[in-house]
Amino acid sequence: MKKQQFIYIVCLAALVSGCNIYKPYSRPEMDTKGLYRDPVSATDTLVSDTTNMGDLPWREVFTDPQLQSLIQLGLEQNTDLQTAILKVQEAEAGLMSARLAYTPSLNLAPQGGLSWYENHRRTWTWSAPIAASWEIDIFGKLLNAKRGAKAAVLQSQAYKQAVQTQVIAAVANYYYTLLMLDEQLAITENTSVLWKKTVETMRAMKEAGMVNEAAIVQSEANSYMIEASIPELKQQIREIENALSLILKEAPQQIERGSLKSQSFPAMMNAGVPVQLLSNRPDVKAAEMAFAGTFYNTNAARSAFYPSLSISGNFGWTNQLGSMVANPGKMIASALGSLTQPLFNKGANTARLRIAKAQQQEALLSFQQAILNAGSEVSNALCQYQSAEDKIVQRKKQINSLEKSVEYTQELLTLGTSTYLEVLTAQQSLLSAQLSNVSDQFDRIQAIVNLYNALGGGRNE
Repeated sequence: MKKQQFIYIVCLAALVSGCNIYKPYSRPEMDTKGLYRDPVSATDTLVSDTTNMGDLPWREVFTDPQLQSLIQLGLEQNTDLQTAILKVQEAEAGLMSARLAYTPSLNLAPQGGLSWYENHRRTWTWSAPIAASWEIDIFGKLLNAKRGAKAAVLQSQAYKQAVQTQVIAAVANYYYTLLMLDEQLAITENTSVLWKKTVETMRAMKEAGMVNEAAIVQSEANSYMIEASIPELKQQIREIENALSLILKEAPQQIERGSLKSQSFPAMMNAGVPVQLLSNRPDVKAAEMAFAGTFYNTNAARSAFYPSLSISGNFGWTNQLGSMVANPGKMIASALGSLTQPLFNKGANTARLRIAKAQQQEALLSFQQAILNAGSEVSNALCQYQSAEDKIVQRKKQINSLEKSVEYTQELLTLGTSTYLEVLTAQQSLLSAQLSNVSDQFDRIQAIVNLYNALGGGRNE
């Protein structure tokens, strides 16, 4: 008989394991080959590196002391990050509850009553039992709930890390935007001063009979145009300061900052091997843990088709013994074991399993898409960096040529061999190139910030 029972237990265990009830989560196979595009390779394939820029602490990437102070303030006060931290605490509380589900539950339920009949004395009855119940996890219901809660904790932690990375990148991007606008404002103001001198020169040349009234009017119009662009730049600076203050959870205020020319960055611009995205990108990790949670939800839905075994009991004292009332009270104890096997639940268990399987497939698709999005963001950042580098090289050459053009045309105008329109055109082209050069420098810096963000930088700080 014992041998037959042992065979039944073995068969039952094999059946349960075959239904994946006790099977732990394992990461699905993901093809990450060619996840990044190389912006300079003819084969479009990025050579894998063993190092990863995302592994650098954010203080080593962003070395500006004023920016470091702003990032630190953002990590301490940002509303989204504080909310993410609270979500981690919520998930940890859920995990604690799932772990305690293995232990018996104890409840003290004292009761008392007073009764009497006509011409009879009053009778006081009472009981003070401690009720205990314990669900024995034979088919993995509690196990999968605990594993799912653990996945939820990991998901919330990854989400918190993702928000942290986004806060760092957002503060850095706003800060560098301010530096770009400061530089463009300085160039525009300096150009405005030069244009005013040009207008004065034109007036002096008119008196000498070298130019006509049209030259003066045209030069004045260009001077006013540059003057008009200064308030617009100041407005943009004020709006960016307000947006950055909002991220820092501060009232709108002026932001202390350095200059664009003084910024320096680490030379390492490696993206790392593609598979690192699976462990480094917090949002990818969060998507994976969401998938793991649905995996355990599916296991729990399967376990609902199997019997549940629970043991309950009571222990305490009472003075009510059936039709008798005994004073003082007597000790009472009882125990009960119950086995519940679902037979017909109006299709609820079947529907729950189908829903869980569908949700698991949805989470898998989201996980796969998160990996593709990560690869796309890294590719875009690398391309942006390479494009900015190329533009900066050519823009410097353009500015050098335009500076000579302005100088030559002014000299020729003085000699009377050039027209005022040529001078104005050369000056306008130089201003446009100088402003574009600042934008190119900002694009390169923004590419570094975006790459650091795309590689999950600052996640462990």
